[in-house]
Amino acid sequence: MTTTKPLAIEARNLTKSYGDKVVLAGIDIAVPEGTVYSLLGPNGAGKTTTVQILSTLIQAGGGEAFVGGHHVTRDADEVRSAIGVTGQFAAVDTLLTGRENLQLMGRLHHLGKQETKRRTEELLERFDLVDAAKQTPATYSGGMKRRLDIAMCLMGNPRIIFLDEPTTGLDPRSRRTMWAIIRELVKGGTTIFLTTQYLEEADELADRIAVLDGGKLVAEGTPEQLKRMIPGGHISLRLHRADQVERAAQVLAASGSDIDQLTVQVPSDGSVDSLRKVLDTLDREGVEVEELTIHTPDLDDVFLSLTGQTTTAA
Repeated sequence: MTTTKPLAIEARNLTKSYGDKVVLAGIDIAVPEGTVYSLLGPNGAGKTTTVQILSTLIQAGGGEAFVGGHHVTRDADEVRSAIGVTGQFAAVDTLLTGRENLQLMGRLHHLGKQETKRRTEELLERFDLVDAAKQTPATYSGGMKRRLDIAMCLMGNPRIIFLDEPTTGLDPRSRRTMWAIIRELVKGGTTIFLTTQYLEEADELADRIAVLDGGKLVAEGTPEQLKRMIPGGHISLRLHRADQVERAAQVLAASGSDIDQLTVQVPSDGSVDSLRKVLDTLDREGVEVEELTIHTPDLDDVFLSLTGQTTTAA
């Protein structure tokens, strides 16, 4: 992958096995600073193992990985100081209040009394938790717990955040609130490494997506690039005149047409070049187009085609 941005995360030929079980079979990852990189894959594909290696929780069997410019094994302390990690279950202390949870993280990061107080109040405000600050997370909704978890993750002001299934179990409204928070973080320069079971989430947030299956990366690219890999995309045209439908279908090698509906369907990967060729051909033939719609496979189609499964698993 070519990029002008420095890499926040880089892995080269990363491997991991447990006995005879190969979890990662040599994967390469490159995540530019200030972007969202989403790792998709079915249950057991190696997503969580990848996050654990990159966040220094476990060691790789082979290969090398760098996070924030630091080697994840040789410079583990430096890596930990540069990252934040949240799992699919909020890691909050239910015996402490929301404010006390944040203050605890401040002490763990050795921020000092005044800085801890300042950051705590700033994050309570930022994540709309001021009114609930004196309550324990046991009284919080799922969305509030997740917001507190992210806020705790940010106490150390990490440049790189690993979000492992961050919206699992949240209702659609809370999920979209989390999306807004993630977008805000990235806008501020934070790098996000996201694993998710929601394909819509990856499509909405990720600059690049990698599909992991059987310990190998089977595809990587922008959401649009991945969708174009899968056959089935097409351009639907509704023409102005019925007497032009047959001619348009012939010159465009259409996959289908309907004279009554004035429609022609043309196979396409959805790219600008593909669209331009269709329009140029119709223009040369003098065919008048009333309406045009581009249909491309979605990430569900991509995932099914690459892994043989219809959805990712937690």
